[in-house]
Amino acid sequence: MIRIKDAPALFLEHECMPVSFTADLDAVARPWLKTIGLAGGRARRTAPLWLLADVPAAVAFAAGLALSIDALPRGLAAAAPWLVLIALAGLARGLLARRAAEAGAKAAAGVKARARREAVAAILGHGVALHGQGRRTGGEALSAVVEGVEALDGHIARFMPARLASALAPLLIIAAIAVATPVAAAILLLTLVPFGLVMALAGGAAAEESRRQFLALERLSSLFLDRVRALPVVLAFQAEGAVTRDLSLAAEDLARRTIRVLRVAFLSSGALEFFAALSVALVAVYCGFNLLRLLPFPVPEQLDLKRAFFALALAPEVYAPLRRLAAAYHDRQAAEAAAQTLAALPVPAAMPPAVTFDAPPALRFQAVTVAYAAGETPVFEGFDLDVAPGEVVALLGPSGSGKTTLLNLLLGLAPLSGGEVLVGDRRLSHLGSIAAAVAWAGQSPLVLPGTLADNLALAWPGATRNQLARAARIVGLAQVLDGRGGLDARLDERGAGLSGGERRRLSLARAMLKPAAILLLDEPTADLDAASELALLPVIRRLSRGEGTAHGRTTLIATHSEVVAALADRVVRL
Repeated sequence: MIRIKDAPALFLEHECMPVSFTADLDAVARPWLKTIGLAGGRARRTAPLWLLADVPAAVAFAAGLALSIDALPRGLAAAAPWLVLIALAGLARGLLARRAAEAGAKAAAGVKARARREAVAAILGHGVALHGQGRRTGGEALSAVVEGVEALDGHIARFMPARLASALAPLLIIAAIAVATPVAAAILLLTLVPFGLVMALAGGAAAEESRRQFLALERLSSLFLDRVRALPVVLAFQAEGAVTRDLSLAAEDLARRTIRVLRVAFLSSGALEFFAALSVALVAVYCGFNLLRLLPFPVPEQLDLKRAFFALALAPEVYAPLRRLAAAYHDRQAAEAAAQTLAALPVPAAMPPAVTFDAPPALRFQAVTVAYAAGETPVFEGFDLDVAPGEVVALLGPSGSGKTTLLNLLLGLAPLSGGEVLVGDRRLSHLGSIAAAVAWAGQSPLVLPGTLADNLALAWPGATRNQLARAARIVGLAQVLDGRGGLDARLDERGAGLSGGERRRLSLARAMLKPAAILLLDEPTADLDAASELALLPVIRRLSRGEGTAHGRTTLIATHSEVVAALADRVVRL
């Protein structure tokens, strides 16, 4: 966690970070974006094709407009076929734009889903240490998964389809104009050169500002979340003023960088609109003077009304794909900025197949050493313990003695720094994690917003409502079932309406529902008064003896309570 007094240094570090950020752009961000873009599937390939299909529709619309204007002097009947063409072309353009947007959104959804899965797997599986930058805070990890992944949306949904369309569509439209008037087509082709130069210069200027803005957003998110998590410490040391000042500095930094991005975007948009308007104006002047035969220089063509009107109606369409690309260019910069963070996350390892046991296995800890970081004092060193199949062992000791660490070691949540753990006849280091074969009841039961049935079924989604209700009654939740609407009783994320004992019973019911051969109980009666603890003892006894399973369970109970430890076959004091 970032210390409060270190906050001013964060902004100095923040100012220096874009140097390496820019240096790694071609090597890291863009290849990663190209790879993750494949998750867009077929929609990623069809989105630009829908945009290109708009070109013939635009040509048909302009042709219908020109021919109807030319036919109007001969009466409405003469112009009617061309008016129908205008209506059909306009309808087709609307449908094509909708299909392009839908395909882009579908591709973006697929890419974001894959990016979010990989980011979460990397953070949960490997921590959040990134390329020598040190261990990232929880706020920075959350920012990468939320803001970073969402920043990919515009790049996939809008920029990538627009990039292909902008490369081909203007040339196709100019070719259509050249059929009617080669000189107007040449004017449009020549004005594309300064238009492209302005886009390149504007993109380069916006890129660095966009990356700096994303870093400022990431920093503010990290700072805010970490300060909220440390709120009791902040209040205890009366550091509210310092925290408020730090958050204000981070917010002002983000606002300043956002204004810079908007300034560059508005300037580039103005320049692009100037050249687009200039080119259309040149075509209009040429067509008008050609029709009036007032050109001061000879040209190899004499225009009539329909050809001139066709060129004039189609000229703005030359720059429509380029405007679309320019509008989405900021999305590309935001995605590249986010990709720097996301690409630096470690590649998640392939998930091993779920481990199952037909009967309760033996557990053997052989010279186990657990150290969370190099150089730190190990939690355990040379620890030995044999647990027979189906045996109930209580790990008794005060807080901080390492009881939870042993349970976390079996779940893959604590590092095995030395020695070996055998589960049955297999090494835990080869299995990776046996969480799928473990029923677990922890110190802080998780409660999610939803019904009581939803929360009970978290450990075993395949349980029937009868099984859920039976488990709830066995653990002593009958009062909740009878007084709050049964399994459909609503719970919020805080478990409002459930007492501390009822939350423990909810956790024990989950462990009872899961048909697992190993049971781990972590302080099942901690923070409960004596009466509540005594009320839970029969539930813990039934659960540890294999209630709900065919062959019993191998059970480890981490506790500091002598009363709970007395339920076990053997007590190991730590």
